[in-house]
Amino acid sequence: MTSLLDPAPIVGRSRERGPRETVSSVHDALDAAGPVEGLSSRECDALIAEVARARARLQAYELRLVAAAAKTTVASDAGVRTTSDWLAARTRTTGAAAARTVGLAADLDDRLPATGQALDAGLVSREHAAVIAHATAQLPAGLSAQDKATVEQRLVERSRTLDPTQLRRHARRVLEVVEPDPVVVDAHEDAQLVDEESRALAKARLTLHDNADGTVTGHFTVPHLAGSVLRKILAAMTAPRRAALGATQAQGAQPLGDGGRDWAHERGVAFADLLTHLPTDRLSGKTATTLVVTMDHTTLAGAVKAAGIDTGERLSSATTRRLACSSGLVPVLLGGESQPLDLGRQRRLFSEAQRLAGATRHTTCAATGCQTPYAWTELHHRRPWSHGGTTDLDDMVPLCAFHHRRIHDGRYEHRRERDGTVTFTQRPGGGPRRAFVTSSTGGDDR
Repeated sequence: MTSLLDPAPIVGRSRERGPRETVSSVHDALDAAGPVEGLSSRECDALIAEVARARARLQAYELRLVAAAAKTTVASDAGVRTTSDWLAARTRTTGAAAARTVGLAADLDDRLPATGQALDAGLVSREHAAVIAHATAQLPAGLSAQDKATVEQRLVERSRTLDPTQLRRHARRVLEVVEPDPVVVDAHEDAQLVDEESRALAKARLTLHDNADGTVTGHFTVPHLAGSVLRKILAAMTAPRRAALGATQAQGAQPLGDGGRDWAHERGVAFADLLTHLPTDRLSGKTATTLVVTMDHTTLAGAVKAAGIDTGERLSSATTRRLACSSGLVPVLLGGESQPLDLGRQRRLFSEAQRLAGATRHTTCAATGCQTPYAWTELHHRRPWSHGGTTDLDDMVPLCAFHHRRIHDGRYEHRRERDGTVTFTQRPGGGPRRAFVTSSTGGDDR
């Protein structure tokens, strides 16, 4: 197993290996790898990151090979038109996937040296590299080579802590690294969103097939905004404890293994109910559900500036103002009058206004790595109410039902990170814990 994870089989350290020998050594290492059954959780935890790093290094080698092949007569020798056609045939992938690979290989070879080096070292993934390639291609044409290099380096650095989706969101405003004027940065981000929304609408599709057994199978592609609306509706209709506890107190999700629920089936039933109860007399009226949009007064008044929605995505200024015409949008106006979000010891439960405000900070459960939607979470006091905690926005921690139980489980310690996420670790020996403990990172009362 060690030989598989050691970068040496891929990039020789003591001597330079030829391409054939390099690839052959990878196969030899895999053939010689021992079984993984029986590994402890600690060993699995240590190995999985190294396996991912080895995979990234191998993908980097593949991209370098594709870039080299594109400079040869490999396509004409194979009797095809393009390098993408050749790659699709040789690797049994789709034409679209092959074209993306060829494009990324060219970008890394031509204009993204820092990204290529990071991928070679396994410090970023191919998905991160693709995001960086797209983001840097959107930079203003007049930007200097030095500024472009600075932007690329910042994105590479952020790739070490963000997943590709988070990096894509961050990249829309990465121009601010070299552009001091926020108006220019706002306009650049808005232009990207307008283009993205236009391309998304052009890809919209819906197909339905009658299965002749009482069911219909469908497939659809819609813009992200429409998908967010549908997801929120279905989440509200299938939230596990919605009916019993109410939206503000708890909309907690339980994993299939914990509750035995078939979520795909329940969403399917909810979708069927939704379709059969659509108010057809109001199809051109109110939006079907509520989206929480963060904006300032200038955006709503007509400024070219993007706004954020509570699913974590961004909307162009034009789309934001269009949505503002319907009552399905709740604007959280920065700098405007608002309902009180710090209630201190006046009440124990968080208010609806606080829940909505929390949606501008979180899109999922606060537990690190948990993807349970915010709409399904329960609002937990960072410092327990029974120990003097306050019902203030900064003390609100959204947790799914699984992690809400875990935060009260004495067998686990938890730490609130600086970005607001919560990390859990199992206590050695599983002993009892104190009622609450102040975090060493500052300010987390357990």
